[in-house]
Amino acid sequence: MKDNFSSQSSAYAKFRPHYPDEMIDYIVALAPEKNLALDIATGNGQVAKKLSPYFKTVYATDISENQLKNAVPVPNVIYKKEAAEKTGFTENSFDLITVAQAIHWFQFEEFYKEIYRILKPEGIFAMMGYGLFSTNPDSDKILLNYYHNIVGPYWDAERKYIDELYQTIPFPLEELPAQKFSNHFNWTFGQLIGYLETWSATQHYKDKNNRNPIDLIRNELKASWENSDLKVTFPLLLRIGKLKP
Repeated sequence: MKDNFSSQSSAYAKFRPHYPDEMIDYIVALAPEKNLALDIATGNGQVAKKLSPYFKTVYATDISENQLKNAVPVPNVIYKKEAAEKTGFTENSFDLITVAQAIHWFQFEEFYKEIYRILKPEGIFAMMGYGLFSTNPDSDKILLNYYHNIVGPYWDAERKYIDELYQTIPFPLEELPAQKFSNHFNWTFGQLIGYLETWSATQHYKDKNNRNPIDLIRNELKASWENSDLKVTFPLLLRIGKLKP
């Protein structure tokens, strides 16, 4: 699994969008029991924290020490530094396993072997994420040019799985029908820029060119944003499954 986010873990915790409570409630309701949950590649722990009221104990793992340092302490959440493909958990441990906006970085075959090992026979696995956000038509033109043309060549190859809405990721489980969700925000210009700064392609561009690509659109985007309704919509990605018999 790649680690593209340790260097920006503080910004990631501050600017990455959260998942709506109704989506978390929907996933939790499918778990047959509420003893142990696991959030893999937890980052700053945003999903683990949302799971904590429903389960006796929530484990939250990540390969990034810096991400885990930015995670909010919760009494029944146990953070551990571990790879997604190889954990130290015992067999048939978890009622629910989640992974949010990260599965596209994994070694799929090894990861699913681990899921089959540590998920309970009747447990639930949920992968979630969010696609490219949309705003107002004028700002969208600027942002789509940034996404595809300015930083487009700097996206990791795995980004294609998000563009394909997670539908092309292997899913060797018994897939269950999943409700569709979206998330809506009102963002200041600072929040918009803060989110763009967390993009791995933005960071790769900086590393290669020693300049911030956002500066190429900053003034035009600011003028557009200040004349807009400040609304942002994220399409949410969700696939849910259980172990095949």
